[in-house]
Amino acid sequence: MISRRDYLKLTLAAGATLALKPDLLWAENKQLELITRTIPSSGQRLPVVGLGSSATFSRVASSNDQNALRDVLRTLVEKGGTVFDTAPSYGASEAVAGDIAGELGITDELFWATKVNVAGFGGGEADADAAREQIEASFQRIGKEVIDLIQVHNLGDVPTQLGILKELREEQRVRHIGVTTTFPRQYDDLERIMEREPLDFIGIDYAIDNLTMEERILPLARDKGIGVLVYAPFGRNRLWDKVKGKEVPAWAAEFDAHSWGQFFLKFVVAHPVVTAATPATSKARHMADNMGAAMGALPDEEMRQRMIRHIASL
Repeated sequence: MISRRDYLKLTLAAGATLALKPDLLWAENKQLELITRTIPSSGQRLPVVGLGSSATFSRVASSNDQNALRDVLRTLVEKGGTVFDTAPSYGASEAVAGDIAGELGITDELFWATKVNVAGFGGGEADADAAREQIEASFQRIGKEVIDLIQVHNLGDVPTQLGILKELREEQRVRHIGVTTTFPRQYDDLERIMEREPLDFIGIDYAIDNLTMEERILPLARDKGIGVLVYAPFGRNRLWDKVKGKEVPAWAAEFDAHSWGQFFLKFVVAHPVVTAATPATSKARHMADNMGAAMGALPDEEMRQRMIRHIASL
């Protein structure tokens, strides 16, 4: 078993060969099935791993050299991914990704998930006109007449902004709507909104060392038929710090995990209520590695408990 670092070194070492035969590195995975999940409200199936555009993606999007992001988006699609999560608050991410997707001719291949929040993080009242203006700007940046998913970011003035999204869904300009939060202080509010509103999706934080969502939110999403996008499946930097210098356990091969990134992602998407996880990256080799978690087997519940115990022991 090799570490994520060694796995990625092999990817880089194969660079010249991959330029000629881009599928060589993944040849052994060709027989592995791409794992998909159904969106409860629409029946559409999505690959369980996608791409987020906060963090490093956002920082590179704001730079003068965006070639790396072009490679990331190309790799996402080449490896079977479709879900791309963004937001107007992620700097230049939404606009840059929209331009790159247009250049690559993959705009319609992507499942675009963006957000709206003109109320600011932590609440406050939104101006309906400002919210509509922000949404229309997203349509322009993405370059699609119908956006796959728009969510109210961090529960910002849900009555106003979710109300607008309901109208857009009724008008068939938006296919799915939802709300997001990664703030523990908002979990109770999230639960109440899930109980009373006709949501297609929620976006939440969930990781092998962050299991709070298993207590009430994920069971409620199952009961209400709400899709789930997972943000921060690597615990932001917590998990990488925890496994630094440590090898992936050999038994991870039982569920086709060959790096720590795949280990962490497979844990998350193995939960049957999770629709997709969308870790952010600005490196194509990380994108390819992440997509490996959407291939082959997933750990069963007994194995997931073993994974939790292993990480807790480090």
